[in-house]
Amino acid sequence: MTDFRFGVSLRFLTGRDDWAAKCRRAEELGYDTITIPDHLGMPAPFPALVAAAQATERVRVGHLVLNAPFYNPVLLAREIESTALLTGGRLDVGLGSGHMKSEFDDAGLRFAPPAERIEHLARTVDVLRDRLDDVPPLLIAGNSDGVLRLAAEHADIVGFAGLKHARGFPPGTFDLAGADELDERVGFVRSANTRPLEFNMLIQNVVVADDPVPALTEWLADEPAELGWSAERLVAAPQVLAGTPEEIAAKIRAMRDRCGFTYFTVFEMFLEEFAPVIALLRS
Repeated sequence: MTDFRFGVSLRFLTGRDDWAAKCRRAEELGYDTITIPDHLGMPAPFPALVAAAQATERVRVGHLVLNAPFYNPVLLAREIESTALLTGGRLDVGLGSGHMKSEFDDAGLRFAPPAERIEHLARTVDVLRDRLDDVPPLLIAGNSDGVLRLAAEHADIVGFAGLKHARGFPPGTFDLAGADELDERVGFVRSANTRPLEFNMLIQNVVVADDPVPALTEWLADEPAELGWSAERLVAAPQVLAGTPEEIAAKIRAMRDRCGFTYFTVFEMFLEEFAPVIALLRS
């Protein structure tokens, strides 16, 4: 039976000592990876990962994920090569095609059509293969056919967030994909690939409680009611882990058996709350 891996996505940087303590705490709690997103207003990915590696001994560090169209591929290869050395070979590289137009506007960059952004992502992968003697493990995340086909062909890890743009809503509004939709996306990757792959799920919410409905109802208060989500429906959603530690552990095992997910990442705010589930699954 394939072992699980668990990661935490750290998003808040207030100082060197606090960052180091947070990274060490993640390692103590049994997390296997510390990842950084690539959004404006959050820590710069490469120096933050170097500092995370310096503060820890075991965990791998990585991006979940770099916004590939932000970067010149050749210069990005240089950043990755140096970071891989400074992290002692514990670096995982995560790439995506970018999806938030507002961030491109803020950075003064052109937000190209999806096909062009996917083409840039593919070119980035090619440059990394060409420029680096030892390419770190590569995660490619996305939801579209184009990105998932690229992931199937080139990635070691395929990342899913279980989110999709909500049709008919303002840009930046996301809907949660249901279990059947996720099954279809995983099936698409499998049909385009014959190599062994690791599947990662970025968990959107964690509620460890005998009755998670009140907390989930509060979370839904900020979401458009027209999306049609209820707390009861969220309990069953693949990208939401809610219930007792035993119930959440059972759901994670079921996702492994159903879709092959063995790598789960939670947001920083759930660092402590999710830890008992890790311990339970490894007991």
